[in-house]
Formats: sequence, C-alpha cells, structure tokens
Amino acid sequence: MTEKVETVDIKGWAWDIAADIYFPPSFDPSKKYPAVVSAHPTGSCKAQTSGNVYGTALADAGFVVIAFDASFQGESGGEPRSVEDPGFRVGDFSFVIDHLVTLPYVDDENIGVLAVCGGAGYAVQATMIDRRVKALTTIAGSNVGRLMREGFSQYDPMGMLEAVAAQRTAEARGAAEQINDLLPPSVEAAQEAGVTDIDVLEAADYYKTPRGAAPGGKTSFNFARQGALALWDAYDRVETFLTQPLLVVIGDKPGGFASQRLGMELFGRAASKGKELLVVEGASHYDLYDRSEPTGKALERVIPFFGEHLHLNG
Repeated sequence: MTEKVETVDIKGWAWDIAADIYFPPSFDPSKKYPAVVSAHPTGSCKAQTSGNVYGTALADAGFVVIAFDASFQGESGGEPRSVEDPGFRVGDFSFVIDHLVTLPYVDDENIGVLAVCGGAGYAVQATMIDRRVKALTTIAGSNVGRLMREGFSQYDPMGMLEAVAAQRTAEARGAAEQINDLLPPSVEAAQEAGVTDIDVLEAADYYKTPRGAAPGGKTSFNFARQGALALWDAYDRVETFLTQPLLVVIGDKPGGFASQRLGMELFGRAASKGKELLVVEGASHYDLYDRSEPTGKALERVIPFFGEHLHLNG
C-alpha cells in the first residue's frame, strides 16, 4: 500500500491550490516517476474518490499521483466559496502540472490525467489545451455545462440566467449569497420527495453518509456564479484538439447525470487515435466512485493504460 502522502499548496490564479501527492511504495526520490493528476467530481474534494480510491491505487501501481481541490472549493483558496466556474476549473490543471514539472522525481514527459464525473469534463478541456498531458482517463465522466442546460436548470437555461442576474444584483446591493445544495439531505428525504433517479439517490448515499462524506465535499453551487456553465460545453472541438490517448470508463446503468450517454459521446467524437471505451457491467455512476468490484474492474484497465502511455518502468 501507499506509504506516504504529502499535502502541498500550489500557486494558482491569485490563491493557492491544495493538493495531496501520493507516492509509490518504496519511493526513491532519486528516481523519475510518471505522474497522474487526479481530479474530483463537481462539488466534491480531493479526499473523495479522486484521491482515496484512484489516487491510492495508481500510486500503489508505481505512479506519483497528485489529487487537488478545485479553486473556490475544499482546502483550496478563492473567494467567494462554492464557485463552479469552468474557466477556473480548467485552468487549475495547468497550475497543478506547473508544480509537477518542478519536482525532480517527476518525469515531465510522462504526465497523465484521471478525472471523475464533472471533473472529467474539465479534464477534457484541460487536456486539449495543455499538451504536457500525454494520456487521459475519464471515470463516469459528465459534462456539467450540458447538464446545466438540461436538468440542473429544469430545461430552462434562459430562465436560470435571468435568475442568476437578479441574484447578482441583489448580492451587489448587500443581500446574502445563495448557496444551493445539489443533493437532497438523505436517501430517505429524496424518496419521500418522490425522487426515483438512480444517480440522485446514489449521490445522496455517497455524499450524505459516512460512505463518502468529507468536510471539503460541499455538493453545493454558488448560484450567482454559475451562469458561465450555461454557455460551456466540455466536448467543444474534441474532434480537432483531443488527440492524446483516451480511456473512457462508464457503467452500464444509465442515470440522470448521464455519464453513460456522455461517455459514449466523448468516445465517439474524440480525435484520439488511441482511444478505448470500457463499460463496466452492472455498475452505476456512483459504483465507480468507491465500490470495490466496479472500481477494481476499472483499475484493471486504467493502470495498464497509463502504464503503456506514460512508460511506467521505462
């Protein structure tokens, strides 16, 4: 098992990005290791799935892994809090890579990215922009911009933008921030409200119970700051610019957060010649966060995929 985790603060936009570095067993600082940047889901934090599940497993396999909190979230800086802005979230990846390339034990020619759920959409854009990324894996990847135009806005993005504008005006005049929790407080509360969607129910089971709850995982949006998502699309121009090797991992159980549909779309559209689609049978979106059998099946392909494209062990 991973023997050491180091917490670091990385210089970002005008604040620090908090990150945990996971080291391989018997780590030797005189050697060079391929590295993987691991990004958390929307409204999550580095302690949830990106770090404690995928970060740990990849480090155990021989990679240096860095799991980070997005700007405005978790232990990272940035005000106001709970902002989910695609420009900042995409840019965070390059700041994290800037830090990696200064570390003498990181092979800067072999850096990959793994990202989960909404983090995967930001990772797609970051991979297209930052050519230091040599391979990308998405786990139950989603496209938060698409979801904002769909269910997150009740299929009324223009109405949502009008409400955001009104809220920003109110806050500029002294009103309190509006922080909206994306999830019901419990599975039972969701069921009592008539929720039947598997993704919403399982999200509550993950984030609102000891199974996955973490202090930095707020599952919240700052409403007045979410307008940019309505115009953003994670898959914009992937047919041209997403050329690095790509592994898309999804479950075969569809849900409201659409990772199955969106993962298939990404796989079909990406320009990557070395692209793979792994469908984990019997797995839902949230099974791929932490359930041992589905994540084990994912890692059976994720680890050799990065091993091949990031030249693990030379």
